[in-house]
Amino acid sequence: MSRSKEGAGQGSKDGSGSPTGSDFLQLDIGAAPPGGRTEWLAGRLRAAIADGTLAVGSRLPASRVLAAELRVSRGLVTEAYQRLAESGQVSGRGRGGTVVVAAPPPAAAPTAAPERGGLVDALRAVPCRIDLSPGAPDLTAFPRTAWLQAERRVLAALTPADFGYGNPQGAPALREAVAGWLARNRGIRADPDEVVIVAGVAQALALLAHVLREEGVRRIAVEDPGSLGARQQLEYRGLETVPVPVDEAGLDVAALRASGAGAVLMTPAHQFPTGVVLDGERRRDLLGWAAAGGLVIEDDYDAEHRYDRAPVPALRALLPEGVCYAGSVSKLLAPALRLGWLLVPPRLRDAVTEAKRHADLGNPVLAQLVLARLMDSGELERHLRFVRRRHRRRRDAMLRSLADRLPGARVHGAAAGLHLMVTFDGARFADTDLAAAALDLGVKAHPLSWHRMRPGPPGLILGYAAGSVSEIEEGVATLGTALKVFSDEKQPRRGSRVVRG
Repeated sequence: MSRSKEGAGQGSKDGSGSPTGSDFLQLDIGAAPPGGRTEWLAGRLRAAIADGTLAVGSRLPASRVLAAELRVSRGLVTEAYQRLAESGQVSGRGRGGTVVVAAPPPAAAPTAAPERGGLVDALRAVPCRIDLSPGAPDLTAFPRTAWLQAERRVLAALTPADFGYGNPQGAPALREAVAGWLARNRGIRADPDEVVIVAGVAQALALLAHVLREEGVRRIAVEDPGSLGARQQLEYRGLETVPVPVDEAGLDVAALRASGAGAVLMTPAHQFPTGVVLDGERRRDLLGWAAAGGLVIEDDYDAEHRYDRAPVPALRALLPEGVCYAGSVSKLLAPALRLGWLLVPPRLRDAVTEAKRHADLGNPVLAQLVLARLMDSGELERHLRFVRRRHRRRRDAMLRSLADRLPGARVHGAAAGLHLMVTFDGARFADTDLAAAALDLGVKAHPLSWHRMRPGPPGLILGYAAGSVSEIEEGVATLGTALKVFSDEKQPRRGSRVVRG
C-alpha cells in the first residue's frame, strides 16, 4: 500500500452539490477534519473492528471502490488500510482483498484491576493472531482415535441401567483408575473410595471453599504471585484470600504461620506462575504446620509435564490426613472434558461428596468410563510421552526466541510445565501496558501483575504448549516490538537469563 498526501479540498459534496459518502459503515468524509482525513478513516475502521461491527474475517471494500464512493484519492484509503495493517488488525490477501485478522480488546480489559471478575475470561474471548496465554495444552494433539475406540468399547459393554444417574462421588471404574494413575505417576497411595471425581480443579476449589465455610473458616492463604483464577474461585465462595510470598525456595512457610490462616492453597510441584519447586526444608516445615492442624490444598495442575528434572513427590503422598489433593486432565487432554479428581482427608470426605451431589449430581458417566479405559490401557501414558516431546520442542523454541527478542529479560520455570514467566527487573513500565500493546499487534499474553496481590517487577506469563514453533517465534518477536515502546533505553542489554526451577 502506498503512502500519499491527504485529499485536500475533498468535501462531502462534489462540484454539483450532490452529497458524497459510502454505505459501508455510513462513512461521510465531510465529518473528517481538514488535513486529517486519513487518520479519521483509520480511526473509524479501528472503532468498527473494536466494537465488532467488523468481525474478524470481514473483508474491507477494495480501496478503489471506497475511494470512489468517498470522492477521495485512492492513496488516502490505502494509507488508512496500511495503518491498520501495521498494527496487525488487517491483512492484505491479494485478490482476496483486505481482511480483518485481529480485534483489539475492550478498552478496559488489559489494564483492569485483577480484582474484577472474569478478567481472564474476557481476554480469552478476544480474537488474536497468536495466543501465548498460559494454561492451554496442545489441543491439536487430542487423541481422537484412541478416545473414539475407547468410547466404542465402553458403549458396547454398557447395560441400560448404566445410563441412569451415577454415583455423585464418581464412577467406581474411574475412581479405581485414578487411584492407579496417581500411584504410578505421583507416588500417591489412595483407595478408590478416597477419590471424588469433579469437573476440573475449579470445581474442586469451589467444593472445598463451601465445606471450609461450613466449618467456620473465613480466611485462606494463597501464594503470591499465584493463580488469579484460583484466587477468584475462593473469593467468589466467600473466603478472604491472604497473600503469602513465594521466593526461589517456594512458599514462605514462616510467613504462612504468621498469617494466622488455617488453610493454604498452593502449587508445590511447579509453582504457578514462577515455576519453582517447594524445597526440602520448606516442605518439612509445611508438613509440620499441617500436622499441627493446618490444611493444605495441593493443586497439582501440570506436574506430569516435566523436561529437565526428576519428578517431585506430591505432598499428599507424605501427609494424607493434612492435604487435599486436586488434579485433572485439562492440561493433559483438554479443558473441555471437565474431568478431574479430588482427594480429601477422611474428616472432610462425606461433606465434600454431599456438596458435589448438590452441585450437579455427579459428572457425566460416559466420559468418566472412557477416561478410565484410557488410563487402564496405558493409552494415557503413551499420550503423555508424545505431548512431552512436542512441548519440549516448543519450550526450546520459546527460550531461543526470548533470548533473541527480549534481551535483558529474566526467564523463570523452564524445567517443567506449559508456560514460562518472564520478568523485567528494574524496568519502569506497567506490564499491563506491555500486554495491551502486544494485543494491539495481535498477540495475547498475561501480565504478571494480574497474578500478584502485592507489588513486584513487571513481567509476562507466556504459554508455549498450544502454538506451533513458527507461531511462538512470531509471537515473541511481536512482544519484542511492543517492548521497545516501554523499555528504558538506559537499561543494560544482556542475553536472557533462564531460571530452570
